[in-house]
Amino acid sequence: MPDAEVGNQTSITEFILLGFEIFPELQILLFLLFLLLYIATMAGNILIIALIIAVQHLHTPMYFFLGNLSCLETCYTCTVLPRMLASLLTGDKTISFSGCFIQFFFFGMLLVTECCLLSVMSYDRYLAVCKPLHYAALMSDRFSFKLAAGSWISGFIVASVVYLFLLQLTFCGPNQVDHFFCDYVPIIKLSCSDTYEIELAVLSLDCIFVLPPFLLTLMSYVCIITTIVRIPSTTGRQKAFSTCSSHITVVTIFYGTLILVYMFPRTSTLRALNKVFSLSYTVLTPLANPLIYSLRNKEVKEAVRKVVCVFMNWRGMQTLLNSISRLKQNGNNRNQSCGK
Repeated sequence: MPDAEVGNQTSITEFILLGFEIFPELQILLFLLFLLLYIATMAGNILIIALIIAVQHLHTPMYFFLGNLSCLETCYTCTVLPRMLASLLTGDKTISFSGCFIQFFFFGMLLVTECCLLSVMSYDRYLAVCKPLHYAALMSDRFSFKLAAGSWISGFIVASVVYLFLLQLTFCGPNQVDHFFCDYVPIIKLSCSDTYEIELAVLSLDCIFVLPPFLLTLMSYVCIITTIVRIPSTTGRQKAFSTCSSHITVVTIFYGTLILVYMFPRTSTLRALNKVFSLSYTVLTPLANPLIYSLRNKEVKEAVRKVVCVFMNWRGMQTLLNSISRLKQNGNNRNQSCGK
């Protein structure tokens, strides 16, 4: 929304993101730390996406969903970290009213999308472990595309509805957001108007778009673990568990921190810890996903090995061709010298 239109609804034109103000002497150190995390996160997730696109045997529903997750984590990182890095480097903690709302919109959309996408991935693992004979028929390429698209559309719908409700609020000061990005709870706490309607809308949307995916994820892994326990051979149990262990780790980290941030009472002690917990799903989870899926997945490690081998062979071939070219050039030069 243009700033002029936003200005008609509020008496303030910008917010101040307090961030990690309790560590003023560590701002440069924090900047360097988060810059390294940002580079590593972007490189790791882009590598996963490139591998899934380039390597033929990774063109399966499981890796299609993983590619969507890596794309989502890349967007997550770009939504939160660049603004925080700029604030740490320059000391400018201000963000425009519209800029704050836009950041919240994309953050909220990606958060809901990840909830839905993780439930889709858990359902995919449920079919692979509990119904292996019917997996190919049930999880077709067309159906997997619909599931992934539905996850992104769900996130967009929820974020759009909440965004429209936020635009109806009046903000007349103070304008200090006690967070390092524009999150839902710190923003509505600054509103001068009644927030009952938006809180009711958010609760309703959570019950429709967030709670069912969480329950589906939980039920899927209950069924998966039950099936794995019933496998008679140790080798069979290990092989079945290896197909979903990485996803269980990601789900535990993601939902564990979400519960700590959004469901625990917001006391003064936990308010400071909320920023640390928020770092987990906004910074650390996007960084950890490529590591978890690459280090604990044999197919991804094999794909990385093949790509490295191809690259090394290509470099070796280039070196050989350059050497032959230099030899030919030297030979031509000697022939010309002899002719003279």
